[in-house]
Amino acid sequence: MHMSTRVAGVLTGLALALGGAAFAAPAAHADVTACINQVESELRGGEAPDSVRMACYVGLTGDNEQCVAGLTAAGVTDGTSASACRVAPE
Repeated sequence: MHMSTRVAGVLTGLALALGGAAFAAPAAHADVTACINQVESELRGGEAPDSVRMACYVGLTGDNEQCVAGLTAAGVTDGTSASACRVAPE
């Protein structure tokens, strides 16, 4: 009987954790979008490539240095890279 109670508790905790992640996901997406939008404004109507999207996602995690490096490697100017990475984790 104790084993089933323990399993039920673990499953409940897992469901709550996954539910919390689902609520946090839309906000995270908006932050990445702000970063991508800044880069796309420099491209003047062009769509950001996957490398830009990945760099902005890295910026979302708070690794500003890697975000800037990724955007710069993708051909984004230094000023736009720094600005876009600054808004990613907000």
